[in-house]
Amino acid sequence: MKLLAITSCPNGIAHTYMAAEKLAKAAEKMGHEIKVETQGSIGVENELTPEDIQSADGIIIAADKQVDKSRFYGKRVLEASVTDGIRKPEELIAKFERNEVPVYGKPQSDTLKTIEEVKTERKQKQNPIYRNLMNGVSYMIPFVVIGGLLIALSLAIGGEPTDKGLVIPKGSIWNDILNVGSASFTFMVPILSGFIAMSIADRPGLAPGMIGGYIAANGSFYGSEAGAGFIGGIIAGFLAGYIAKWIKSIPVPKIIQPIMPILVIPLFSSILVAVIFIFILGQPIAGIMESLTSWLNSMQGASKIILAMILGAMIAFDMGGPVNKVAFLFGSAMIAEGNTHIMGPIAVAICIPPLGLGLATLLNKSKFTEEEREAGKAALAMGLVGITEGAIPFAARDPLRVIPSIMIGSMAGSVIAMLSGVTDHVPHGGPIVAVFQAVEHVPMFFVSIIIGMVVTALLVNAIKKPV
Repeated sequence: MKLLAITSCPNGIAHTYMAAEKLAKAAEKMGHEIKVETQGSIGVENELTPEDIQSADGIIIAADKQVDKSRFYGKRVLEASVTDGIRKPEELIAKFERNEVPVYGKPQSDTLKTIEEVKTERKQKQNPIYRNLMNGVSYMIPFVVIGGLLIALSLAIGGEPTDKGLVIPKGSIWNDILNVGSASFTFMVPILSGFIAMSIADRPGLAPGMIGGYIAANGSFYGSEAGAGFIGGIIAGFLAGYIAKWIKSIPVPKIIQPIMPILVIPLFSSILVAVIFIFILGQPIAGIMESLTSWLNSMQGASKIILAMILGAMIAFDMGGPVNKVAFLFGSAMIAEGNTHIMGPIAVAICIPPLGLGLATLLNKSKFTEEEREAGKAALAMGLVGITEGAIPFAARDPLRVIPSIMIGSMAGSVIAMLSGVTDHVPHGGPIVAVFQAVEHVPMFFVSIIIGMVVTALLVNAIKKPV
């Protein structure tokens, strides 16, 4: 068979390319031809042409982001998560061999479904919410990264110590850079909202989503000193998206259809979102955000330890999957709220799984196959730049031993980082963020990472059986 595939993950970094590689290897092993288009952080690569699609026997979409399927009408299309593309490539391809994949855009005959098919359908029905949210997050992250790095660099290089901490003198070039970083942060919530809405309603949802996000982030619209923050932005994005989608579904005369997507839908969606947020949702959500921020800032002792343990465990549990992304999004949002103490422990936990497993392969080679030892070298490199997904090959082969080990290691590192006051100004992790001076309390940042990776390595080697 000639198959095509598209892989894409919210961040567009590791999962996107790992899934592409796994699908390519599986297809070659099973005797099929495949071409994989990656939709990563740098854009579309190896793009599928109309000729490719015309001659294809089927298309696999392994993505946790919204992917345009309109070009595949009339072709057999199988949708799966990007994690399935990494862990189950043979199973996905085998469905085409068994002729179990439906034709996109055509109704299927009523047949008795197996329990497995029902479970898959239920999972897919839940998937769009996660995909829509992650679509917004993927576009938001560069703005937070740029803003955080510029603010961190301006304070580290241009800041002068005072009784109130580091202060950048007025008129200094570093003060201008600080302002540029702050400006980048102001885009965060509107971008998040806009691309959530666009994922739901396509382009007509973009403008009302961004307008709703801007209103959510500016409490002056609804008489609040603080805005509704990222929670308000998420709600505004979904609200704008579903309102725009609803208006799109309303039958209108043909003469009005050309102006629907550029005028009517964005205009009325924006008005409705604005009215709902200004008069109904704004103040209550802003109150929740103020309470959350105050609670986090007031956490001491045992409560800080518990939070750090939860965040560390979530980051390591599925190594870049949905649970990991929830913790990551929480830390990213708190940066914009002025609380960088949450992202600090998360930044430590992000790199511990790959670094710990890479170290484990060096400490006890008898517990790992030749392939795993090579994967260990790659995991060390990925851990240094904050890519948790480097641990996936180990977890996929031996999940019952590997996952608890990396979770305990990440929890240990997170707790030490939290108690040591480690902070991170950018939504990323690993030693690389210290290179860019985005971390405060750098020595304890590295101590936390080293302890976490040693704990992981010792645990996994203690419970893993020799090969």
